[in-house]
Amino acid sequence: MYRLLAANQEVRERRDQLRHPAYTAPQLLATRPKELWSWDITKLLGPATWTYFYLYVILDVFSRYVVGWLVAHRETAVLAERLIRETCARQGIVPGALTLHADRGSSMTSKPVALLLSDLGVTKSHSRPYVSDDNPFSEAQFKTLKYRPAFPDRFGSLLDARAFCQRFFPWYNTEHHHSGIAMLTPEDVHLGRAAQRLAARAAVLARAYAAHPERFVRGRPQPAPVPGEVWINPPKPPPASTGEPHNLTDRPPSAAPNAGPGTPDHGHSDPAPDRSSARTQH
Repeated sequence: MYRLLAANQEVRERRDQLRHPAYTAPQLLATRPKELWSWDITKLLGPATWTYFYLYVILDVFSRYVVGWLVAHRETAVLAERLIRETCARQGIVPGALTLHADRGSSMTSKPVALLLSDLGVTKSHSRPYVSDDNPFSEAQFKTLKYRPAFPDRFGSLLDARAFCQRFFPWYNTEHHHSGIAMLTPEDVHLGRAAQRLAARAAVLARAYAAHPERFVRGRPQPAPVPGEVWINPPKPPPASTGEPHNLTDRPPSAAPNAGPGTPDHGHSDPAPDRSSARTQH
């Protein structure tokens, strides 16, 4: 009976269960500054247990430059909307030029933020639910913040948290040499000074090589270039084909194993001789 019902698509789950849609991984590419931003909110411990301050940060994915931030008592869509609006105006974002990526927090998926992005001509993108590495650049920036030696265990007040961020973010943008952008500062890449800085490095390396070439066993040194593409979830290459067949039946007759002259045939041994007749003759 169930086979007949299934053939006619009459069998279904009798309980009302939530069916989760299949989310695809966001694949976002940045080839220049002001093309792809990511933003997130993190908690900062307050003076007492269960008290927090909320740090909002907007990061340029290509240059790693922090383009906007604020610290507040709570996480709200109104504050997020204000931060995004002011940051886009300060950076001179034109409609259709920017993609803003975030996770699926309540402020990120709120209606006021969605309407604002639509008015500004900014494309919105979200991480998959319960996938922590769909927003890696904001998470890495938060780790840099919280692993600083001067980062306190707790902040005494909102003004204390803001004072710390006012010192940290200028250092991060103008002095921190980032390993993901050829050890340049985010400001150098964001403002287009990367080529100038790399040319100066190349000149220093050339003078060092000319003075002591024996120290450079790999030849003339060159500074590492700035990546021309920065991806969130880059596309995976297709699996490489080795050209080897997966089973023996796929082999052509000429390529069958143990087919060459003088090669013992271990796979097909001769049947054992029947010794019963020999015993009867004796």
